[in-house]
Amino acid sequence: MAFRKALKGTAIIGTGAAVALLGLSQFSEYRKTQARLANVATEGELKQPFKDELPTRQAQLSTLQNTEEFDVLVIGGGATGSGCALDAVTRNLQTALVERNDFSSGTSSRSTKLIHGGVRYLQKAIMKLDYEQYMMVKEALHERSNLLDIAPHLSAPLPIMLPVYKWWQLPYYWVGIKMYDLVAGVQCLKSSYVLSKKKALELFPMLKKDKLVGAIVYYDGQHNDARMNLAIALTAARHGAATANYTEVVRLLKKTDAGTGKEKVCGARCRDVITGNEFDVRAKCVINATGPFTDSLRKMDDRKNANICQPSAGVHIVIPGYYSPDNMGLLDPATSDGRVIFFLPWEKMTIAGTTDTPTEVTAHPIPMEEDINFILNEVRNYLSPDVEVRRGDVLAAWSGIRPLVTDPNSKDTQSICRNHIVHISDSGLVTIAGGKWTTYRSMAEETLDMAVTAHGLGGGPSKTVGLMLEGGKDWTPTMYIRLVQDYGLENEVAQHLAATYGGKAFDVAKMASVTGKRWPIVGKRLVSEFPYIESEVRYAVKEYACTAIDVIARRTRLGFLNVQAADEALPRIVEIMGKMLNWSEQKQTEELEAAKKFLYFEMGYRSRSEQLTNTSEITLDTQEVARYTKRFHKFDKDNKGFITTVDVQRVLQNISVQIDENALHEILNEVDLNKNGQVELNEFLQLMSAVQKGQVSDNRLAILMKTAEESLDLRGPVSVDRSGGGV
Repeated sequence: MAFRKALKGTAIIGTGAAVALLGLSQFSEYRKTQARLANVATEGELKQPFKDELPTRQAQLSTLQNTEEFDVLVIGGGATGSGCALDAVTRNLQTALVERNDFSSGTSSRSTKLIHGGVRYLQKAIMKLDYEQYMMVKEALHERSNLLDIAPHLSAPLPIMLPVYKWWQLPYYWVGIKMYDLVAGVQCLKSSYVLSKKKALELFPMLKKDKLVGAIVYYDGQHNDARMNLAIALTAARHGAATANYTEVVRLLKKTDAGTGKEKVCGARCRDVITGNEFDVRAKCVINATGPFTDSLRKMDDRKNANICQPSAGVHIVIPGYYSPDNMGLLDPATSDGRVIFFLPWEKMTIAGTTDTPTEVTAHPIPMEEDINFILNEVRNYLSPDVEVRRGDVLAAWSGIRPLVTDPNSKDTQSICRNHIVHISDSGLVTIAGGKWTTYRSMAEETLDMAVTAHGLGGGPSKTVGLMLEGGKDWTPTMYIRLVQDYGLENEVAQHLAATYGGKAFDVAKMASVTGKRWPIVGKRLVSEFPYIESEVRYAVKEYACTAIDVIARRTRLGFLNVQAADEALPRIVEIMGKMLNWSEQKQTEELEAAKKFLYFEMGYRSRSEQLTNTSEITLDTQEVARYTKRFHKFDKDNKGFITTVDVQRVLQNISVQIDENALHEILNEVDLNKNGQVELNEFLQLMSAVQKGQVSDNRLAILMKTAEESLDLRGPVSVDRSGGGV
C-alpha cells in the first residue's frame, strides 16, 4: 500500500505534473466539501426517526408484506446495501432492505478493519499521471473523514508505521506519504512524520533491529467493521426503512411496460429463511448490492448476462495483543508475493493480513493453512528474533471475498474496474458492485442518484454526509465513566460498551444482571478474558440477531478474536437466546452445532485443532523424551500407559488445587486424539513436541502438568523427624 520496493528505482521527486495535479484541485475540493456540508438537510427535514424501540423483525416483515409498493427495494445487507437503504430513506423515499443471511455476514465483516484512502493507488496515480486513480484516493480520503465523524464510537485514527531498512528508500517513502497527507488536505487526520531508529524501537519494541534505518508514521482510520455495518442498517431502520435479515430473494418480479412493451423489474419474491414463508415485495426500483453474489442476481434478471465479478480471497489472522503496541500498526509494503501486509492492533488483539488469491464465490469462505502460514512468515520478517512467532498463537482466522468487477459498459470486459461500477440493465435493475468499505456512502449516493433519474423517483439530493449513525450522536470519550458510576460496571466492560454501542450503551447496561458480588455490581461476563457481558446477548436480539452465530460474529466480535473463547461462551449464549426466542431443546442443540461448525470452518478452529493430530510427528530428542515421560508418570502412578481425569485429580489434590470435573474432561479432550477418554503417553509426547515447535500454545494440560510437577518437586519428601519419627 505504499511505494513498493522504492517505486522500483523510479524517483518521485520531479514529477511536477503530478504535484500540480494534487495542488490545483485542493482548494476547489475544499470549497466543494464545504458547500455539500452546507446543503445537508437538517434532521427536521428528514422523516421523524424512531425515538425509542426499533421495530421488531416481525414488524419489519409485516411492513414488507403489507406495503403496496416501495420506491426502492435494496437487496443485500452489507455495507454498500445498507448504505443504499440509508441514502434512499433519508431522501424520503419509501425504502425496503432485505438480506438473505445477517447484516454484514459476508465481506463487510471480514475486512482489515481500516478506513483508508489507499496509498498504493496514489502511487499509481503519480507514476502514471492517472487522474482516475487520483480522484479515487481523493474520494476515499473524504469518506474516511466523514465516517470518523458520523460514528466516533466505532472508529478512530490509527498511526501506522512503515519501517525502512535501506537509507536510499527513506526519501522515496517520505515523499510518497507526504503526498498522501497533501491529497487529504484539510481532512488529514494527523500529519505524518519520520522517526529515528531509536525512536521507532521505543514505539514498536517488537520490530526487527538489524539494518533498521528509521521509520515513517502516517495515519489512517480503523473501525469495528461488522458493528459499523449494523449501525448503518439500524440507522436506516430508525428513519423508517423496512429492513429484514434472513430474508432471501427467490426470484425477481417483472411486469410489461405499457409504453415500450419491454419487461421491467418491479420487485422480488422473498422467503423468510427462519419460517419458510414466501411473499412478494413490490418496488419501483430494485437495487442489486449483493457483493460477491452480484452475478447471481444479474442472472435472475437475465440468464444471458455475463459474469462481471472476479472474486479474490483475502485471509486475516488474529494473534495475541502482545505482538504489537496498543496503538501503533505496521505496514509491510513489499511482501514476497507483492501484496501489502498490515499488522494492526484491534480490540486488544493483533490482526495480520491480507492475502490475495483468486477464489470461487461462496457464502462460507474458509481460511486455508497455506495462507495462514504465509502471513506468519511475512510477520517474522519484520519482528525481532526475540519474538517467537508461533503457529499456535493464531487465535482465529477468516477469509473474506473481495468482489473485484469488470464494467459491463466497457468494450474491454477483461479489464478489472479499479473502483466500482453502477449499471442499469434494460429491465431497470440497478447494480452497484466493486469498491471498498471506506467509500460505501459515496457509492450509495451515486447509485441512488442514477436510480432516481432512471426511475423518476424524486426525493431530492443525498443527505447522508454528516448524518450520525446509530449510537454516535450521544457518545463522548468519557461516557464510560458514567456507566461505571451509574451502574457499577467494570471499567473495561464500560469502555467496551461505550465503544460498541455509543449512546445506546446505557440501554445495554440497564439489561445487565446483578452479579451478587461487591464489584462489579452488574455485568456477568460471557468469558473471563473478554469484556462481553450477558446483557449484550439480550440486546442483540433487539438488534435483529436471529442465531448464535449472529452474536459471536457480528453483535459481539468474540468469534473473530478467539475461537476457543467463543466456543466456551456458546452454551450460555444459546441458553439466553433460547429463552428470549422460545427455542425448543432441539432448536437450541441445532443452534449450538451450527455455531460450532461456523467456528470450526470459517473462523479457523479446524486449522488450529489440526496442529495436533494422531499422526503428528514427534521431534523430541532422547533427553526431552525422558524428561516428559518422567512428568507423565508423576500422573500415571500405576504405569497403565495412560492418564484419566481421576489421575489428574489425584495429583491436583496433593498440591491443594481444585478443578471442576467437567473442566478436566475438556482439558484432557483437547489432547485425547483418538477420543477414547484417556491420554496415552504417545499423545502426551506429541503434544509436547507440538508445543516445542510452536504449533500449539496455551495448552491447558501441558501447562497444568508442568505446574503440578514443579509444585511436587518443590515439596520433596517429608523428613522423618518432621513426620514425628514415624510414631
